[in-house]
Amino acid sequence: MEGLAPLDIPEHPRLVENITWFARALRKAGLPIGPGRVIEAVRAVEAAGFTSRADFYHALQACFVSKPEQRAVFAQVFRLYWRDPRFLEHMMSMMLPSVRGVQEERLAKAAEKRAAEALLDGVEREAPEIPDGEEEQKIEIDASATVSGEERLKSLDFEQMSTAEVAEAKRMIARIALPVRPLVSRRTRADARGSLADWRATMREALRRGGEVQQFARRNRRERWPDLVALCDISGSMSQYSRIVLHFLHAAANTKGAGWARVHGFTFGTRLTNITRHLATRDVDAALAAAGAEAQDWEGGTRIGECLHAFNRDWSRRVLSRGAVVLLITDGLDRGEPERLGREAERLGLSARRLIWVNPLLRWDGFAPRAAGIAAMLPHVSSFRAGHNIASLESLAEALSRPDGGGEKARLMAMMGRD
Repeated sequence: MEGLAPLDIPEHPRLVENITWFARALRKAGLPIGPGRVIEAVRAVEAAGFTSRADFYHALQACFVSKPEQRAVFAQVFRLYWRDPRFLEHMMSMMLPSVRGVQEERLAKAAEKRAAEALLDGVEREAPEIPDGEEEQKIEIDASATVSGEERLKSLDFEQMSTAEVAEAKRMIARIALPVRPLVSRRTRADARGSLADWRATMREALRRGGEVQQFARRNRRERWPDLVALCDISGSMSQYSRIVLHFLHAAANTKGAGWARVHGFTFGTRLTNITRHLATRDVDAALAAAGAEAQDWEGGTRIGECLHAFNRDWSRRVLSRGAVVLLITDGLDRGEPERLGREAERLGLSARRLIWVNPLLRWDGFAPRAAGIAAMLPHVSSFRAGHNIASLESLAEALSRPDGGGEKARLMAMMGRD
């Protein structure tokens, strides 16, 4: 509530009606609010009073917010609904058509677009009327140097996307391909143009011809495709990003000819959950709904060290024995012991062919490995990359196709004083 404009409360407010509509806007913005909470909110405001702006705000927040990650959405909807002047301009800009470049453009804060959409749901956006006597002016815009809608969406943070932009981002992510190079096996196969001599086959053919060697038989090494193993953090701080990444993994698991032998998926927050069989479902909505129902720790706490220990103990030999590539999608903010997290990350890095860490926090320009969990895990990964928008997910193709694609690991290791 710090920095908010004073809240103008009418002398004869219709509290029940206003709080009901406010709760309806919160529900459209994604908060699970039912009639029971509306009744509790009305009683809370009656008990606390509404002459103080802070009391009014916190009374409603105590009734409608049940998780820490819902506070941002509640704050944005509260400011818009109760007419904070600084956000009223943003609402009007959505209701009226405007030309880009006329006013200074700013990036929406987290949950701001979803809050505005919830309040403007059902509102008809009419075009501005042209005064009589004025001719309609034709505006010519040179679009040769402008960025297309898809290009703008690729660079937009997942937290700053509206509901429609999230839906479009999911469709774009479904088209992303993850090329991978095949692994060269020690086993060989008969090949007339092979680089290895097959002495056994050569001698067998010579015996059929009375001991005369007429041609050398050749063989070549077999190639096989590796497995892809994804460990996705679904804690409260990663909820918005993990939903998008799971769409990305579902597309990789169901794309024919992608090169992967098999895609294994695991989610973790306070415990480890195997969702591999759900990713095999063709329908993405049904697959993610089943995965969300099985992962009971969705949007909960984070115990990365314990979950990595459970994976190394129960699943490492099963899914990493064929030279699998591991994607670790997490912000690295762990509440456990950094020493244990470092040991488990080291074991995971040694077991996998490559360990690629995808961290949404890397989107900040001033990001530094100050957190103990991040500093403990960073030395044991092969590559460290951002994962906050579509462009960063597309860059995973570079990390998979280039063995030396370490991303930001070298720079951050230098900041830690380690080369």
